Amino acid sequence: MAKLGKNAPNEQEGKETVEFFKDLDREALNTERFIEKYSKQLGIVFGVLVLGVLGFFAYKQFVVAPQNVEAVKSFLAAQKKQTEGKDKEALGGKSAANPGFLGTYNEYSGTNVGKLSAYNAGLLKFKEGKFQEAYDLLDNFSSDNKTLMALKFGAMADAKSGLNKNDEALSLLDKASTASDDPYTTYYFTRKAGIVALGLKKNVEAKKYFSAIDEKYQDYDNGMSDSYIEMTKYF
Repeated sequence: MAKLGKNAPNEQEGKETVEFFKDLDREALNTERFIEKYSKQLGIVFGVLVLGVLGFFAYKQFVVAPQNVEAVKSFLAAQKKQTEGKDKEALGGKSAANPGFLGTYNEYSGTNVGKLSAYNAGLLKFKEGKFQEAYDLLDNFSSDNKTLMALKFGAMADAKSGLNKNDEALSLLDKASTASDDPYTTYYFTRKAGIVALGLKKNVEAKKYFSAIDEKYQDYDNGMSDSYIEMTKYF
């Protein structure tokens, strides 16, 4: 049997390296042939992708940005009317000349300002005693702001109470009590949920809410939670 020389391992590694680069050359050649063969199709795909990206940025620049500007103008005009005590004009929605919160939402519902307009319009509808319309508008509001979401659920609960649907109101108040990281907001809606639960004779739930206040929010409650906890034993 022939013996391997001292340089055999190096020779073997050299052969493997050569084979490796040959394989790379073959792959590169295959890739070139693939591109050459399908250059037209690849060009179309690339063109579609480029158009898609350009279209997205064009949409953001020429559609969304101007809409945001107009929505803000419309919202501020409605807010000025509300500050002046002109609630009907602030609500608007009856003419293009005075869109108000309602018209701003209808026209720019895809913008954050449009969604905030739905919230304000909902509050004004509630003030008019139109509870279902108020609820529907409030339901269309959404935000990344947790405190605003808590206020939304609380206002929706008030609308449900106005419709004599207090069980649904309690469910919404429960959402409101857990939606925010703000301690006072959490306390306020937890207390409100407890009072509604007590009115519905749901004493176990009422005690849960007031006990949470007694444990976490005594600074805001001035000891009132103790009285409410006692009430759950007798009412």
